[in-house]
Amino acid sequence: MKNILVIHYSQSGQLTEIVNNIAMPLNNSKNIKVVHHQIEMETPFAFPWKKKDFLNAFPESFLQIPSKTKPIPEAILNQKFDLVILGYSVWYLSPSIPTNSFLSTPEAKQLLANTPIITVIGCRNMWVMAQEKVKTLLKECGSKLVGNIVLRDRHINHISVITIVQWMFSGEKKKYLGIFPKPGVSQKDIDESTRFGDVILDHTISNNLDNLQKSLVKEEAVVIKPFLVLADKRANVLFGKWAKLIYSKGESNINKRTIWIKIFNYYLLFAIWVIAPVVFLLFLLTYLPLSGKIKKDKKYYSSVEIK
Repeated sequence: MKNILVIHYSQSGQLTEIVNNIAMPLNNSKNIKVVHHQIEMETPFAFPWKKKDFLNAFPESFLQIPSKTKPIPEAILNQKFDLVILGYSVWYLSPSIPTNSFLSTPEAKQLLANTPIITVIGCRNMWVMAQEKVKTLLKECGSKLVGNIVLRDRHINHISVITIVQWMFSGEKKKYLGIFPKPGVSQKDIDESTRFGDVILDHTISNNLDNLQKSLVKEEAVVIKPFLVLADKRANVLFGKWAKLIYSKGESNINKRTIWIKIFNYYLLFAIWVIAPVVFLLFLLTYLPLSGKIKKDKKYYSSVEIK
C-alpha cells in the first residue's frame, strides 16, 4: 500500500478542483491511500481581494517573506508518505505566500524530507521563475522533485489580465461584460487533468518515479512559451527592486508604504500595457540568434532539474 499526501492552498477553489481531479485515479486505486490537506493561514487572505490588500501583498509575496500558518495535524505529520503532491498558485511571479510560508516551516522539513514531490501549478501564464524558487525551497526541505504539472490560463496576455483582475476583485468566475472569456484555467483543462493522475498512478505502482516527468511532458503537463520565460526573468529583476523599496518603507498601512504601493500600481499598468508589447517585439527580432538558448531553456524548464 502506497501513502500519498495531496497538500495545497487555494483561495478561489480553482486549485482545489485541479488537485482533486489529478488525484482522482489515485483515490480510486486499491493499492493507494490518499490523504488531503489544505494549508491554512493564522490570518487568512480574503477572497475576493480588496485592491489595497492585493497590492500590499506584493513585497512579502515576491520577497518570499513567510507568514504564520496553522499547524499540520499530528495525524498527517507523523505519517511517512511515499509521494507528496504539492499544489500552489503564483502570486507576483513567486509561490503564493501560504505556499512559501508552509515550505519554510520545520513541519514541512519533517514532512517532506527524503520524499518524492510532484508540484501542481495553477496560474495565469508566467510560472517558470516561481517554480525555480519552489525547487530551492524543496531542496532545503531535503525532498526530491520528480514531477511538475502546470495548468494555466490559455488566453492571450492582455485578455487574461482583464479577466483575472475582474475575478480577483469580484470573486465571480464568469464572462466579464458578456464578451470576455471566463478567467483562469478552462473547465475543459481542469476536467481533463485526470489524465495526469493516470500517469502518476502507473509510475507509482511500478516504482518508477525517476522517469515520471518525461511521461507527464508527453501528456503536455508542461508547455513552455519562450517569450513568457524571457518576460518572467526580466520582470523578476524589476519586481525585485520594487519589492525591496516598498518593503523598506514599513508594514502595511504605513503612509510611506501606501504612497509607494500606489506608484507601483501605476508602474504595473504601464509595464503590462506598454513595456510588455515592446519586449515581445524585441523577442521576435532576436528569436533566430537566440534559438539555441531558447531550445535549452525549453528543455530545462520542462524538466525537474535544478541549476
